[in-house]
Amino acid sequence: MFQHDRLNNEITLLQKIKNLDYVLLISVILLSVISVFVMYSTDGGEILFHTKNHFVKLAVFFPLMIFVAFFNIKFWHNFSYIIYLIVILLLVYVSFFGIKSSGSQRWMDVYFFVLQPSELMKIAIIMCLAKYYHRLKIENVNSLTSITIVLAVILIPTIFVVSQPDLGTSILIALSGLIILWLGGVKIKYFIYSFITFLISLPFIISFLKPYQKLRILTFLDPDRDPLGAGYQIIQSKIAIGSGGLDGKGFLKGTQSYLDFLPEKHTDFIFTLFSEEFGFIGSVGLLILYSIIIFRILRIGSISRSNFARLFCFGYAFAIFIYIVVNLSMVLGLLPIVGSPLPIMSYGGSSMLATMIGFGIVLSAKINHKQIIA
Repeated sequence: MFQHDRLNNEITLLQKIKNLDYVLLISVILLSVISVFVMYSTDGGEILFHTKNHFVKLAVFFPLMIFVAFFNIKFWHNFSYIIYLIVILLLVYVSFFGIKSSGSQRWMDVYFFVLQPSELMKIAIIMCLAKYYHRLKIENVNSLTSITIVLAVILIPTIFVVSQPDLGTSILIALSGLIILWLGGVKIKYFIYSFITFLISLPFIISFLKPYQKLRILTFLDPDRDPLGAGYQIIQSKIAIGSGGLDGKGFLKGTQSYLDFLPEKHTDFIFTLFSEEFGFIGSVGLLILYSIIIFRILRIGSISRSNFARLFCFGYAFAIFIYIVVNLSMVLGLLPIVGSPLPIMSYGGSSMLATMIGFGIVLSAKINHKQIIA
């Protein structure tokens, strides 16, 4: 009897392995490998701090992604509200006891890792709202009570993250929540009214921004107003990307990066270094790889019988798309610098952790795509 039970468990595990989306999995592996080589380039062609840490985090978080994937999608549905509340508590903790650095207080020391809870909220808010809309009747989607509850779920973490201060991450969290609001069936007119209200309130909102945030907006509008100060980073980023030409300068041959003209090249401006070394062709190839990842997530959502899994996959695919668009627009000078990492490519443990957890839940949806959650 015990042998029979073990055999059943083995078959179940084999079935999970068989049901994985291998196109998505291989795409994530390929992106991870590229990120290690690019990080190696940021360290000047040596295996130094950033390369070592980035590789170690990938070595830990990739198996974690598979571990998350092997949990039934129903598990993530059942614990979505709890996960959201835990991350809210972490944001509260960081607000009072977090690690301060460069005028911000957004990290906490978990002994073996410095965690930024706001990155986890990007996933938690999608899970929470996907569960909320999972059982919500269609006739109640546009009710005042429903919209108020959802807006509260979005605003609470957004306010905490803004206070850290981290305007860029707070905007991405809010957009992730609004995506689920739209996917949940809220009428488009409410988004139009909200957008008009936002535009009218914009001067009032700007007055509450911190001086460095206002400076970023002014720099975005006119980078040449302070070419050696606030505008230096974005000007050097444009020069580096443009100098890459069609096929780039070659691996480890990016002069803007190697001569230290480009600050923060290992984090939010990683695409700049990549584009300088691999040019337009390499950049397009990277975007195609991201497109494949997004397409596979959307496909998994489309075949999922669970409304929760479908909403999470669609929401997460749109979120990844927004992260990429915001990062690329930022380094190209099309948006103000808001501190948005490029998924997996940028150096940063919390961002990679959240991204891998998101991919893990998507793979869980694929493994259990025939399951219906009541």
